[in-house]
Amino acid sequence: MAHVSDLIAEDIGAYLKQHEHKSLLRFITCGSVDDGKSTLIGRLLYESKMLFEDQLAALEADSKKVGTQGGDLDFALLVDGLAAEREQGITIDVAYRFFSTDRRKFIVADTPGHEQYTRNMVTGASTADLAIILVDARYGVQTQTRRHSFLVSLIGIKRVVVAINKMDLVDFSKDVFDRIEREYREFAAQIGLEDILCIPMSALRGDNITDKSERTPWYAGPALMEHLETVQIEDDLQSGPFRLPVQWVNRPNLDFRGFSGMIASGTVRPGDRIRVQPSGRDSTVERIVTAGGDLAEAVAGQSVTLTLTDEIDCSRGDVIVAAAQPAGAGDAFDATLVWMSDDALSTGRSYLMKSGARTVGATVRAIEYRVNVNTLERSATASLALNEIARVALVTDRLIAFDPYETVHDTGSFILIDRLSNNTVGAGMLHGALRRSQTADPDWTQRATDREARAASLQQTPLVLWAGEGVDARRLEQKLMSIGRHTITLPAATADFLRIAGILLDAGLIVIVDADSAQPASVAAGLPAADRVELSVATDATGVALDATGSILTVPAGAQADQTEQIVETLRRAGRVA
Repeated sequence: MAHVSDLIAEDIGAYLKQHEHKSLLRFITCGSVDDGKSTLIGRLLYESKMLFEDQLAALEADSKKVGTQGGDLDFALLVDGLAAEREQGITIDVAYRFFSTDRRKFIVADTPGHEQYTRNMVTGASTADLAIILVDARYGVQTQTRRHSFLVSLIGIKRVVVAINKMDLVDFSKDVFDRIEREYREFAAQIGLEDILCIPMSALRGDNITDKSERTPWYAGPALMEHLETVQIEDDLQSGPFRLPVQWVNRPNLDFRGFSGMIASGTVRPGDRIRVQPSGRDSTVERIVTAGGDLAEAVAGQSVTLTLTDEIDCSRGDVIVAAAQPAGAGDAFDATLVWMSDDALSTGRSYLMKSGARTVGATVRAIEYRVNVNTLERSATASLALNEIARVALVTDRLIAFDPYETVHDTGSFILIDRLSNNTVGAGMLHGALRRSQTADPDWTQRATDREARAASLQQTPLVLWAGEGVDARRLEQKLMSIGRHTITLPAATADFLRIAGILLDAGLIVIVDADSAQPASVAAGLPAADRVELSVATDATGVALDATGSILTVPAGAQADQTEQIVETLRRAGRVA
């Protein structure tokens, strides 16, 4: 690797030691589509000499084959590695790249600009210390520029570089630069961004990337690389209150018991008084143990094992904090939630919530308001769709230790996980604790308690599915439960069948009747057509067919797994299983 340093040739050991102790800056690039985010990162990698010779050769070949610069080097191809990204000339997934200079190491996340990939952008920004927001000099501040700036502010990134790119296409006009800077700063003031540096540049041509450009003599600020190398970042976490989320209880033998994890904030020394939360038990740090020996002090970012002077209960998921600056503990929270699932958020539904190393059951009790990230307007809503952001009341089934996200990111952030699919469906930030009474619906005495209300709380349409001969009722219920539907199987021979089925429908459930020739389908006819679908297998059927009334579904004979998939998909498309 052609990293420029004389120490590599003179003393490789000294170079590696110097490299080990460099500070690390994590930053993201974001902004509107085609503002040059990937090109900028590619240029930084190229200029920092962090490319292998075969990578340069591949870049030259790819630039001629799929590049957008007429045969010249297309630096965006160093980052946009997915086939779909190269075909469309856009960024879809978050791409992480490492590079370094003689002064600092860097990890950069190239995030997508399209609105449909907002969740990808949030993922990339969650660990960043600084954000580079690109603006195309030809078009100025766009809707997506505002969206990403709002998300940067929401996630708590304090330092922002506004890279006014493609200045070569506006003849490096100072008037254009001043107009865009003024417009952006006016918007940034509304969302609380204050530490802002605007740089005129051309990522493609290299102006103001590593060195000051002669084509912008009117610009008095630093080049981008100079700013990245010198911006202050180290003291933020170390100056905060001490927090150590416990990831593992280290018990190699009977004589040693320590609590291991990465320090999320602050510093710790032997002799410091600490508190284990949420239990609230106090003790004193006896030793700070690492693989290289005991330490006299440990700071944020270091992974250590603490031993305590007292035998107190502490396990994975607890947080060791400074006794003089304890974290909060609660089971009801005011939070901001970014929804990341194609399936809408269900208020009242139980999810898994992971905060630090602790996983608990959690429910979104209420949505206070939804934020339009384009206009910053707030609106009432009963649900959240993919990429939407809202302020919510969140309730957990156990106490957890936490800090407001603005104070300590690691103990103030969380993800929501779907219990059935195990997919991450949301990510959020805790702002403070609520009393349980604050999360209750103040108008609960006015709530309806009919079938429609119960169905709405379950986010589904009540229905009887009459599984006739050849239809596997058990497999059908398993499939419906796997997609989050609330079901129950009822034998067709149940006494007083129509009354029991009606009660279950009123409860908002999807009732699967295991008929299998035990009862004629005419029994189901006693239910309204809107409440039932009769499922039957026909050997002469060529495909799945739902009649005009939506109450009779015929499926061809075949493998039970395929048959079940066809039934559920047909019912979903027809809106019968909503």
